[in-house]
Amino acid sequence: MLREITKEVITAMLELTSDGIWDWNALTGYVYRSPGWFRMLGYEPNELAGTVLTWEAVIHPDDYDQVMELFDDYVQGRSSEYHIQYRCITKKGGEIWVEDRGFIVARDEHDQVARMIGAQRDISAEKRLLQQSAQKNLSLHKMVERRTRVLRNRNKQLATKVKEVENIAIHDSLTGLYNRHHFDEKLKTECARASRFDEPLSLLAIDIDNLKPINDQYGHSIGDMALVWVASTLRDNVREIDVPVRWGGDEFMLLLPNTSLDQAGILAEKLQQRVSLLTLESELPTSVSISIGAAQLRSNEGPQELLDRADSALYKAKHNGGGQVSQAWDNIAEQ
Repeated sequence: MLREITKEVITAMLELTSDGIWDWNALTGYVYRSPGWFRMLGYEPNELAGTVLTWEAVIHPDDYDQVMELFDDYVQGRSSEYHIQYRCITKKGGEIWVEDRGFIVARDEHDQVARMIGAQRDISAEKRLLQQSAQKNLSLHKMVERRTRVLRNRNKQLATKVKEVENIAIHDSLTGLYNRHHFDEKLKTECARASRFDEPLSLLAIDIDNLKPINDQYGHSIGDMALVWVASTLRDNVREIDVPVRWGGDEFMLLLPNTSLDQAGILAEKLQQRVSLLTLESELPTSVSISIGAAQLRSNEGPQELLDRADSALYKAKHNGGGQVSQAWDNIAEQ
């Protein structure tokens, strides 16, 4: 008599037909990935965290928007299937092409995705064969290629300059933090991502309490020094995925992906303590303090609402005397 097909047998069968399988539990946020998935990208099994952030991090930046658009269309029912080819970044920084298929296998009582499974296959060899075939058909263009080599080199130099200009365009010239324009775009992206994967997103609105008196008494050069030191404190005490921003004047913003309001509050207290040590660690002739307003993204809330509530919390902290943290606890009441 044949034995019942177990979960282990099904997993083994999937491993034979793909290079890696994944299983996303949308209710808990945990993502199982098979050992083959890790090996395909040059990692040891379970070397990366079992979250959706791991998947997002390995998608090639140029393919990211296309992948997320198709994923959203399938999850929201606008597309009948999730099947796509895109590039992934390996552990050593190389690129591979993968074919990714996924299927929703369970929904909750609100018809939202509860579980989704899928399989990925390394199709880099197939892509190389296609490219080689295409290259054979380009023999007639070799002469043109040689004649345009100089132009390509010039374009490469121009591209480097463009990247430099782009880098300048998204950073504040005084503090080196991201500027407001970059923050606006990043806030939209992170709010969409947090809503898509049902993960927490918090925002800290930060204001230097006494910058104007410092400017008036000691001059703007000392005021600029205070801004730079506060910016350095933010940069040195956040994670790589966090987004510290010079909002303008004496105000900063700190966007915290995958962070609850409680966690944001703990970080805010830490930042206040670090800023309070500025006088001891820098050449500032006076003490510096900051006020912080914290808010967490609510379900069905947009970027502007989150920004407004963090700003309101900051106003409350300033109104109560400054040098303190005010948290918008109402933001989790509807979760």
